[in-house]
Amino acid sequence: MSGHSKWNNIKNKKAAEDNRKSKAFTQLAKNIAIAARSTGVGDPNDNPSLRMAIEKARQANMPNENVQRAIHRGLGKGEGGALEEIVYEGYGHGGVGFLVVVRTDNKLRSGAEIRHLFDTHGGSLGSPGSTMYLFRREGGEYTVAVPLDIADPEVLEATRSLLHELETHDDVEAVYMNAIFPAEEEESVGST
Repeated sequence: MSGHSKWNNIKNKKAAEDNRKSKAFTQLAKNIAIAARSTGVGDPNDNPSLRMAIEKARQANMPNENVQRAIHRGLGKGEGGALEEIVYEGYGHGGVGFLVVVRTDNKLRSGAEIRHLFDTHGGSLGSPGSTMYLFRREGGEYTVAVPLDIADPEVLEATRSLLHELETHDDVEAVYMNAIFPAEEEESVGST
């Protein structure tokens, strides 16, 4: 019986390791593509941010063909297509407004995944402009123009859960919301 158990343990460990590497390689490839896209230069000798992204990929033992594929995708060449930045707007549980900045090569897939995350956490994806009025754009970042205090523990938990799911999604660059958590208010008051 131990032979079966030993094989099963090895199989499970290998699957977990492969899953970890896959997530790391996906993030590294996205960083390489963004670095190549930002300057339009695919040569690491002429693009310092691309050189740094490639060095990090090499430290993680990412295959060279994956690196080259990511560079081509960032430059808009190859089969993957170019990365696009999209801002999704939606409402979470309790009317909390969200802006989700996504960088993806497949708008339909990313849109469906973001919509699913909102739906499973009691929210809804809105149309363009539905929550934009809740935020101001300052530089390259969004700041809250209309803050919303959350006192209900159920809304607080649902909002934190949705925020966590959005932040851990592979294509998501940044998540902004107009909710103010009670603990954050106490910390900000205590620090001044």
